[in-house]
Amino acid sequence: MADPVKLIVGLANPGAQYADTRHNAGAWYVNALARSRGVSLSEDRKYFGLTGSFTEQGETVRLLIPTTFMNRSGQATAALANFFRIPVTQMLVAHDELDLAPGCIRLKIGGGHGGHNGLRDIVSRHGNQKDFVRLRIGIGHPGNAALVTPHVLGKPSQDDRILIERAIDEALRYTGEIVSGELPRAMNGINSFKPQ
Repeated sequence: MADPVKLIVGLANPGAQYADTRHNAGAWYVNALARSRGVSLSEDRKYFGLTGSFTEQGETVRLLIPTTFMNRSGQATAALANFFRIPVTQMLVAHDELDLAPGCIRLKIGGGHGGHNGLRDIVSRHGNQKDFVRLRIGIGHPGNAALVTPHVLGKPSQDDRILIERAIDEALRYTGEIVSGELPRAMNGINSFKPQ
């Protein structure tokens, strides 16, 4: 058993112009999770983000979508985690992943930031601790490093968006296992998911 997850974060850039861009896939997951639990997310300036919570198996699980820009995501996660005394090992960060095709999704514990500015800032602001859970949501790679920025800040095709949302739906099926710390079971399900 891993630690139970008490804080679920979806990475994003703020503002309507970014809402449907690939870089905001982490926020798509948290918004979908909030809808599935009947949670309304509201802005809380103390935590530099949109927040809400739900109860799962008697435990409070907090949701957070930072409203800072991506490269300052750790400002929000550190503010909320420090206030509620949630250790890094009880935090899940959902984020877009260039190295996975749209429709692919992976759950893992720890690792580097892989060049992702949101993950880089979170690691930095939590004392270089990396042992949080990551939900990696595939957005595909444009095939050329020079095209990465316009790719992540662009909107996926309708077909790719459908694949990404199917992957997010699969992750939602394992929310109970994730928050209760049954990560091996959640990983088995999520990491073997094949998009249709």
